[in-house]
Amino acid sequence: MARVKGAMMTRKHRNKVIGLAKGYWGNKSKHYKMANQQLMKSGRYAYIGRKQRKRDFRKLWITRISAGCKMNGMNYSTFIHGLKTLNIDLNRKVLSEMAIHDPEAFASLCERVKKGIA
Repeated sequence: MARVKGAMMTRKHRNKVIGLAKGYWGNKSKHYKMANQQLMKSGRYAYIGRKQRKRDFRKLWITRISAGCKMNGMNYSTFIHGLKTLNIDLNRKVLSEMAIHDPEAFASLCERVKKGIA
């Protein structure tokens, strides 16, 4: 049986790695070994970042809702508790958008919660 050399596929794989590392600083975009290491590290950062993005947005929404509540004379926890007792199902993303872009509607929601708690 004839011997098969792997040069073509090896070169193809290495060129793919170098192509993915395009734009990296220094030898990380030119040398295969460094590019491969950096791609593995970048992949870990990207994976972690996809999890952190969810946390960061939730934190941002809560901050915005809290600011809107303070402008209407109540705090965040009381507001969320009031929404739950009144069975108003709005998620934090929608509530934060409402607090920023439609303050009148958010104020009316706060008034409704105040009446529902009292």
